Amino acid sequence: MRWRGAVWWLLLVATLGPALLLTALRSTDPSPGWAVQAVAFTPLALPLYAAALLLLLGRALTRGRRGPAVVAALVVLGLGGLHAWWWSPLVAGTPPDAGDGARVTVMTANLLKGRADGAEVVRAAVDADVDVLVLEEVTDDVLADMERAGLDELLPERIGETGASIDGTMVLSRAPLGEATAVDTFTQTWGVEVDLGAATVQLLAVHPAAPVDPERWHADLDLLRDVARDTDADVVVGDFNATLDHAPMRRLLDDGYADAAAETNAGWQPTWPANGLFPVLGVPLPTSVAIDHVLVGEDVLALDTRTVEIGGTDHLALVADLVVVG
Repeated sequence: MRWRGAVWWLLLVATLGPALLLTALRSTDPSPGWAVQAVAFTPLALPLYAAALLLLLGRALTRGRRGPAVVAALVVLGLGGLHAWWWSPLVAGTPPDAGDGARVTVMTANLLKGRADGAEVVRAAVDADVDVLVLEEVTDDVLADMERAGLDELLPERIGETGASIDGTMVLSRAPLGEATAVDTFTQTWGVEVDLGAATVQLLAVHPAAPVDPERWHADLDLLRDVARDTDADVVVGDFNATLDHAPMRRLLDDGYADAAAETNAGWQPTWPANGLFPVLGVPLPTSVAIDHVLVGEDVLALDTRTVEIGGTDHLALVADLVVVG
């Protein structure tokens, strides 16, 4: 029946069209804001290609002229395989041996302009036995809530500043912190040395611009790469507003950094949007984009990563257990 053919074509276009677009964008370094944001959803191409493959195989099995459908299915299979290869570092490979060295647990949390539940942040840090806490979008009010919940007793050392909205970034630590160096990103980014006793770690707490301003987003991520390289940062942590599929992040990895989730084969760990407040076509988005990261240099190994839900914010917190081996 003609209507069945029309439905089949509609489903094929609905699955294959977005998947092909994601492949094209992931293969480049796009400049328009909508394209940069679309790259963040690259992993979703895998189920789209799988659905398109099933449609094509079904067509090949039920139609007399199977050649075109089979050829198209092979092309789709190859493109799906390409995406699987891009995604595979998160689940494949051999995690490094822990070895001997100073252990440190790092947690990063974006507090959504200070709307997060400060007491929950402190409880999460206690539960994870956090040594270094990196906070983005810290305001005076949420910091006061955290202090009432015992933040100073847990993590007495601090650098950074609160802000009025998205511009506050802070590093809080159980171990002594050295002098902080500000980095001129759109929102606050800080470099600081963490003295673990048995070792010192050069930490870069980052919060570059969001890709709603793609020009500034590119500039911030390029600057962070330069600073990480120039300071020989051991740990780069925070809300990067970018996934591992974005070209600027891939360039950071090419410089010798490893994503902690990938190094531990932790799988896909999306962190945004955690509160579903970003509707697309009227439908709230599930947590589907991994933009919060802990990157480690050659002298630091990742042992484990996990996400933690914090009330009031649109980000899941990310916790990483690390060991300094260099």
